[in-house]
Amino acid sequence: MTEPQYDEDPEPSERFPAGLLYVPFRPGPCGHTTLRLFRTPLGRRTAVGFTSRRRLVTTLGTEQAWIRLAMPALRALAEPLGVTTLTVDPQFTAPAAAPERARAAAPAAPDRAASAAPAPASALRVG
Repeated sequence: MTEPQYDEDPEPSERFPAGLLYVPFRPGPCGHTTLRLFRTPLGRRTAVGFTSRRRLVTTLGTEQAWIRLAMPALRALAEPLGVTTLTVDPQFTAPAAAPERARAAAPAAPDRAASAAPAPASALRVG
């Protein structure tokens, strides 16, 4: 047998992680779990998976609950919600929102116009 010849680049166009992903979730009603969705910097909703527990904890914190899912299972859960984007191993997140009374007690933020350094951009935000 001979190897088939391809006119296209033999390298895959997307890199898929092998094995199961660590997928963040949150408790839902009646003891069910709910897939935790995020937003990209442009506001598009995305499902998120991590290739290691350490990466999940580094990005979302030790209190974040997670489950193990294969990429096709994660896509199957997100698709009925209208989420077609999947982000693997995001490295940045926006800070968690503070409760209203904590924000009122916090000192006023410095004027951004007076600061010469731009604020860092985040890769994901809770939404």
